[in-house]
Amino acid sequence: MTEEQLNILKGKTVLITGGAGFIGSNLCEILLNTNHINVVCLDNFSTGKRKNIQPFINNANFTLIEGDIRNLEDCVNACKNIDYVLHQAALGSVPRSIKDPITTNDVNISGFLNMLVASRDAGVKRFVYAASSSTYGDHEALPKVEDTIGKPLSPYAITKYVNELYADIFHTTYNLDSIGLRYFNVFGKRQDPNGAYAAVIPKFVQQFINHESPIINGDGSYSRDFTFIENVIQMNINAITTDNQEALNTVYNVAYGERTTLIELAALLKKHLSKFDSAISNIDIKHREHRMGDIPHSLASIEKAKQLLNYNPKFDIDSGLEKAINWYWEHLK
Repeated sequence: MTEEQLNILKGKTVLITGGAGFIGSNLCEILLNTNHINVVCLDNFSTGKRKNIQPFINNANFTLIEGDIRNLEDCVNACKNIDYVLHQAALGSVPRSIKDPITTNDVNISGFLNMLVASRDAGVKRFVYAASSSTYGDHEALPKVEDTIGKPLSPYAITKYVNELYADIFHTTYNLDSIGLRYFNVFGKRQDPNGAYAAVIPKFVQQFINHESPIINGDGSYSRDFTFIENVIQMNINAITTDNQEALNTVYNVAYGERTTLIELAALLKKHLSKFDSAISNIDIKHREHRMGDIPHSLASIEKAKQLLNYNPKFDIDSGLEKAINWYWEHLK
């Protein structure tokens, strides 16, 4: 965070929904580390973890509200005296949404609408929300550019696109300023390796540490624009502090702008983990069928974010993994 950004946020109160989750808890941490920003965390702990926010519980600038965004009253309560909202609360995962589209819809659409209404009524200055690269759907051209999307490929993708439509309507109808951040495969500390819907990086790391063979869906040629958490934090801070009116009420890709195949990812994980345990370099990778709802390739154009929000990602996949794996080695062993 720059000195200028800190001055804008000094003495302000930021609500982070899903603040006990992976991205949310990292945002809590960066804001609280300034000692000058008040942070309110709203979480129902359905996927968030109490241990993620344990270090902040006794911080005088931190308030935890245990509540559910599906309950409008909880949202209204959380939005009292809030200057900025960083809305991270959602049910992620394409496979989860395929298995249970109703709950995904309730949280990601009804919950999102509740938060918009509560933010509008509380006079929140700006509503920054987690959008998703899944919105690009079946549009095959690379790199992905914000104003060209395809047909959604999963219930999850539909919910995240509807978020963007609602945010736009709340600006044109009620003058609520918002910025949507289309995250591309975020990774980093506190990302949970457990459960059926765990993201690929922490899951593979855990398996390598346990000397198990990670299983890749398909032949491993599918690629993603993996994005280190610190790049995502930078983008969120830029979004709530920008004074560029042209930068508001639109969506941005949040990524590094590089493509890594799953085979390449496994090789990088082996490289970094082998520093701690040389036996990991000999672990084989296994394969199975492609997963339903998965897009083959993902690569973001980050030109819009660079131009309008001064986005300047510092970590590529390799340098990001190096930092993340140091953390994982300490916490997953």
